[in-house]
Amino acid sequence: MRRRLRAGPGPHLRLSNGSQRVDETYVRVKGRWMYLYRAEDSRGQTIDFLLSAKRDANAAKRFFRKALEQLHTVNPRTITVYKNPPYPCAITEMKEDGELWRRSQLRQCKFLDNIVEQEHRRVKRLVRPGLGFGGFHTARRTLAGYEAMAMIRKGQMRKVGGRDMRTQATFVAELFQGTA
Repeated sequence: MRRRLRAGPGPHLRLSNGSQRVDETYVRVKGRWMYLYRAEDSRGQTIDFLLSAKRDANAAKRFFRKALEQLHTVNPRTITVYKNPPYPCAITEMKEDGELWRRSQLRQCKFLDNIVEQEHRRVKRLVRPGLGFGGFHTARRTLAGYEAMAMIRKGQMRKVGGRDMRTQATFVAELFQGTA
């Protein structure tokens, strides 16, 4: 579903603005804690997510690369993160390699990532009853479904309102009509 939302006959997602908020949270996978990186723009629109076994500069760079590859994202003018030490290293290396716009600013602020923190609550609420995930690939695919449905509910799709349940149901049915 995630692939169908991002590609297909014209991208369905609205463009994000140039201000990104990035944060990570923990999710239990096969008895171990994994890191769920998430990025949203300043309006609360989901940019992307990444499930990673490690919380280091390489994982942060992998996440930023994945987020920048999306068709609905623009090269960010500001990236707001919590005080996680790997982020400045990853941003600096990506600027040096030319993967990130050299004028992008990194802001390490405790309170500006509250938009993403609130979205972590939604993910945790959905994951908690299942007591975690049985495998890494299962977790990644399930989280992709959660994120895709949240994008639809937030009104992030073109021509689909966030409060119009009938249009949302029709949109999801049209996405899967080719597979039936």
